Amino acid sequence: MTKRLKPGTARRRRRRRWLIAAGVTAIAAAGVVAIRAALGVRATGARLQRMKKSPEWQGSHFENPQPIVNDTWAAVVTLFRADPNAKPKAPPSTVPVEPARFAAPPSSGLRVTWLGHSTVLLEIDGHRFLTDPVWSERVGPTSFAGPKRWFPPLLALRDLPPLDAVLLSHDHYDHLDSATIVALKDRTPIFVTPLGVGARLERWGVPAAQIAELDWWDSRVFGDLTLRATPARHASGRVLLVDDGATLWAGYAFLGARHRVYYSGDTGLFPDLRAIGDRLGPFDLTMIEIGQYDQSWRDWHLGPEQAVEAHRRVRGAVMLPVHWGLFTLASHGWTEPIERALAAARDTGAVVISPRPGQSVEPTTERPQEHWWPALPWRTAAQNPIVAHHGD
Repeated sequence: MTKRLKPGTARRRRRRRWLIAAGVTAIAAAGVVAIRAALGVRATGARLQRMKKSPEWQGSHFENPQPIVNDTWAAVVTLFRADPNAKPKAPPSTVPVEPARFAAPPSSGLRVTWLGHSTVLLEIDGHRFLTDPVWSERVGPTSFAGPKRWFPPLLALRDLPPLDAVLLSHDHYDHLDSATIVALKDRTPIFVTPLGVGARLERWGVPAAQIAELDWWDSRVFGDLTLRATPARHASGRVLLVDDGATLWAGYAFLGARHRVYYSGDTGLFPDLRAIGDRLGPFDLTMIEIGQYDQSWRDWHLGPEQAVEAHRRVRGAVMLPVHWGLFTLASHGWTEPIERALAAARDTGAVVISPRPGQSVEPTTERPQEHWWPALPWRTAAQNPIVAHHGD
């Protein structure tokens, strides 16, 4: 027997269903808006015309002088064969960053505070720079998906000391975090980026006057310090296959009155590292990426042993490993990059330091090599060699 509804019940149910549908639609629309905002926009107008004059611009996009070779099928297979220790079972050991430590300048004139992955607060000869800042919980076009950080930010954005500039090496999500850029835009004098990345920042509300876009070997002067954009071997893009190479990628050299520092950004091994060392070195400190690698895409990143080789090529004195210790972006164990980097340093005589995230170091007078991470199994260079194509 058909059950009869009380008067108005069917109408209320229809209204409730309509409200639920409207709510879901609104949430989805908000999600689309948020994703589109995080993606940014491509360069147009005068910005695009300047990009087209770059030697690295090839018809419709930027390319490396040495092509990047991928084994796509092997890369897909690797996704299902991740090391059981690809991410830590418990948050890694860190050092809380108290803002007061930046009240006085470093006695040596050079101090570095690694905040995890490629985010570094660099103090050099009276200047302060922040590289590739990421404060979000996840990296990706949404706040609910994508690789999640292993520990919370060690310093609140509001507690950052005054900066000369924020430096961005390229537009991948683990280096260019839209929420962090928005939070920093009212307290950062200038954002320095490779060509084309400024269009992303303007989309997020950063005034054009606060953006300096550089081609490889271009420079920007900060008083008595010269910042030089350096070549790198990598890629760009925030939408898979759609905007590959739409913006440039770069490293940076900081040429101070007393000290010189090199930051690799993301890069594979390439011959012009020697040119960087010859033209801009030697460097008191290098900040070089060691993590997030795989044999199937060996040209995208250095890997630990080639990171030490890059340090040698640019004529570095002390190397700070970066691009590890915060996100799972590859299948290797999370401690493998630093274990292998230190092993390569022992074999070659290079000086590689290993501060905890949040620890400040004056590398001309301090060289910490504390083994603060857990002892876990890791593959050696012989077991998992990362050797770039066309690296020499």
